[in-house]
Amino acid sequence: MEFFTISMLNGVSYGLLLFMLSSGLTLIFSMMGVLNFAHASFYMLGAYIAYSIAKLVGFWPGLVIAPLAVGVLGALFERTCLRKVHKYGHVPELLVTFGLSYVILELVQLVWGRTAVVFQPPEVLRGSAFTLVSHSVEGLSLEWGRAPAELCRAAEAAVTVICSPFPATRGFMMLVAVLMLAALWLLLTRTRIGLVIQAALTHPDMAEALGHNVPRVFMLVFGAGAALAGLAGVIGGSTFVTEPAMAATVGSVIFVVVVVGGMGSLAGAFLASLLIGVIQTFAVSVDYSLLGMFGSLGWNVGADTPGYSVLSLSISQIAPILPYLFLVLVLIFRPKGLLGTREG
Repeated sequence: MEFFTISMLNGVSYGLLLFMLSSGLTLIFSMMGVLNFAHASFYMLGAYIAYSIAKLVGFWPGLVIAPLAVGVLGALFERTCLRKVHKYGHVPELLVTFGLSYVILELVQLVWGRTAVVFQPPEVLRGSAFTLVSHSVEGLSLEWGRAPAELCRAAEAAVTVICSPFPATRGFMMLVAVLMLAALWLLLTRTRIGLVIQAALTHPDMAEALGHNVPRVFMLVFGAGAALAGLAGVIGGSTFVTEPAMAATVGSVIFVVVVVGGMGSLAGAFLASLLIGVIQTFAVSVDYSLLGMFGSLGWNVGADTPGYSVLSLSISQIAPILPYLFLVLVLIFRPKGLLGTREG
């Protein structure tokens, strides 16, 4: 029970980080029809900018300033580059954002170096949010913060006590992601700004006739999507690692999330993020193979059996490809995604 609970929490926290990333990409695509190939690069840029700010004035100012700075850079890119190729279709848009991703990568390596930097969270987030205490007699209990050492020691030899702390950084990540989801939903459905954005998407000519500057709306939407990626970068960079390869690590996965959830569907991105996060986290923890499963069923599979090397792989070894297998299955059986309403 303790293993299941901790694995589920880790999977949900990782899934919510994926949502923080994919929400900005989904917002940009749903409003502008642009698949931003450089979205993960904005994520990396947010982490590095926050790292530099944190060295000067602390983590919390960096948490606010870095996403705003990334958002401004994103808006400037849309205004000066992306807008000029938008009329030529999706291929030029993909190519210009693809080029931007490499420009950002090279700039990051020139400014901050090619090795990982030490971006630590603030003191309040370095401990444990809570500790799950699994007692062989009393069952599972929860202690806020780090559990006392005496509570994690068994009083008797026949009693087993396992303490599993849950990092405060992951708890903070989950809180920020949930608040982001609520804020986006309220903005798009309950405010005048959201109505203008949706009107500019569905009826741009009518929105412009009513006095709204549609190109400016699109620029602000792109900047907002980049800012969301920057915010995810601050959280992800301080929780995991800040390095030049961090964009490549999550770049392909967030496109999987967007396609699986449904192109342009914020709710679909949220659902797909949680599913992929939980599936991959549990898969990494399972050291079991199809070969072992066949053996438990009494089937003898020898080394000369076709596909023996594949069957002998453990689930943890194939965990990195599971999101892409999930993507293939969704595209075969539901091409519009889990909650999508428009074709890619």
